[in-house]
Amino acid sequence: MLISLEINNFAIVNDLCIDWRDGMTAITGETGAGKSIAIDALSLCLGERADAGAIRPNTERAQIVARFNIQSLPKAHKFLKEHMLNNEEQDCILRRVISKNGRSKSYINGVSVTASQLKELGEYLIAIHGQHAHQLLLKNEHQLHLIDAYASHTHLQNNVKDQYQHYQQLQREYATLLKEQQTKAAQQQLLEYQVAELDEFALDQDEYKQIEEEQYRLSHSQTIINTCQQELVALYEQDGTTVLSQLQHSAQQFVNLSGFDSNLGNIAQILEEAVVQVEEASREIRDYAAHVDQDPLRLQEVEERLSKTMDLSRKHHVRPEELYEHHQSLKQQLDNISSDNARIDILEQEIAHTLTAYQHAASALSESRSKAAKKLQKLISTSMDELAMKQCQFAIELLPKPELKPNNEGFDAIEFLVSTNPGQPLQALAKVASGGELSRISLAIQVIIADKVTTPTLIFDEVDVGISGPTASQVGKLLRKLGKSTQVICVTHLPQVACSGHQQFFVSKKVVKGETFTSMQPLKDENRIDEIARLIGGESISETTRASAKELLAIQAA
Repeated sequence: MLISLEINNFAIVNDLCIDWRDGMTAITGETGAGKSIAIDALSLCLGERADAGAIRPNTERAQIVARFNIQSLPKAHKFLKEHMLNNEEQDCILRRVISKNGRSKSYINGVSVTASQLKELGEYLIAIHGQHAHQLLLKNEHQLHLIDAYASHTHLQNNVKDQYQHYQQLQREYATLLKEQQTKAAQQQLLEYQVAELDEFALDQDEYKQIEEEQYRLSHSQTIINTCQQELVALYEQDGTTVLSQLQHSAQQFVNLSGFDSNLGNIAQILEEAVVQVEEASREIRDYAAHVDQDPLRLQEVEERLSKTMDLSRKHHVRPEELYEHHQSLKQQLDNISSDNARIDILEQEIAHTLTAYQHAASALSESRSKAAKKLQKLISTSMDELAMKQCQFAIELLPKPELKPNNEGFDAIEFLVSTNPGQPLQALAKVASGGELSRISLAIQVIIADKVTTPTLIFDEVDVGISGPTASQVGKLLRKLGKSTQVICVTHLPQVACSGHQQFFVSKKVVKGETFTSMQPLKDENRIDEIARLIGGESISETTRASAKELLAIQAA
């Protein structure tokens, strides 16, 4: 429940601190005094849009602080825990600061948060029913919202939303693939031709490099053989003047010289190693020359494959060494198109399955709504009798329309119907109900819905507009009854409703040195009697109006 509200430099409020109690609290005041100013400030503290116009003139910033007891609010506790905003106390403090540049800062338990987080938490703390709620009642989507709120079947609504979102996701993917399929039809034909051509050629990885080397070797085989033979003779086979014999002679000379100077032994060793290297090189040359392939047919085959590789590379606008990877890329593109086509077939089945699941979920929601509508219709009819509308008939027409396109709300069409006079047929609320009748029906629904929700604080901001007399008295009793199970705060101009409060605040304003100040004070005993008398008879309070006020207070509190 709301424990306290502090308002600083907001609108025409300088400093205001209000301590709230449980039960029903009535707020009254002079016209133009700002009876709803506390509600407006509280709305900002709960995340509503802020602007610099909310700041009191000639001040730098406005600040609103609201303290709540959340001991019996598991959803609020869960929110605080999930966002690491919880504290050890059972109280939760919300704060909103608005600067004159229009920017605002939001805090929960002293931690900076976003306005949207304030708003989300606020939904677990307070429900505000504004003075224009009866206008919303004319809208079919709001009527459906009321049915859902009364039924408290969030799990069924979430199931419908989940199935619908899944259905939408599949539909989007299907539409995208279908569009791509149409644009890729020509591309697929080209890819199939290109892949088939490259498949037939079947170039292996690194093959181009290998055949290029082989072609170079085969085309120069005679030169290789001749050179090998010439160098072999020079190194090893020429009588007396070979490189090998010269090295052997030099090595022996330095071996002999090392006997005179040991430092020359290293040179002798190097020359001996050179002799071994030349012998090994000669053997390698002899073996290589013996196996050099002089195959004109193989050379022709290699040159033809090399030429074909070059031709295909030019055709596909890639370098010859890239042709293999290009082939693999084309095959992957073709596989992707084939996979997309297969995915389209799968998606058609998934969409049909998801649509069936959505229809089942929507049917379950529709059935729950139908049951809730019957109960709500009966309760509203009873409340209308209590609100001096005994001649009126009220009905809720809920028509499942499975042919409607899937959407977040299911496939129910709804209409609130009313007949305000005997013998008249039931018609849509918007066609036949007057402003006063709308206000009473709206109030009846709000009280019934409020009794079903778990929000501990309910605020009614002049929802009694358009009613008076015995009806107003009954409205007051309804709100007082509601206040026994939850905290109710009601801004009103009706004495009957004000008398029904377990406590009452009076809002007034005064002008000091050209500045307007608003105050809000609790009323007790004689002060409350005087305020009720003012509501009954106007500014001129007489003993008659005071007596009427005392009597009304006793009646409404009974």
